[in-house]
Amino acid sequence: MKPDTSQWRDPQAYAFVKGAAADVIAWEFLRRNPRYQQDFAASRSAKAIRALRKRWGLHFRRQA
Repeated sequence: MKPDTSQWRDPQAYAFVKGAAADVIAWEFLRRNPRYQQDFAASRSAKAIRALRKRWGLHFRRQA
């Protein structure tokens, strides 16, 4: 799955960033990373998706 990049250079599409939390901004950077996009596209099994999450820091421990 390739992200829709048609609005990535439109400033109006990013007005939300002014009030965004750090995790939202981090996601905006991550989803533009070509290596992440390749890893995501190649992750077709549950095991591969778990590895992808761990590799890119998208795996969080449950809070007690």
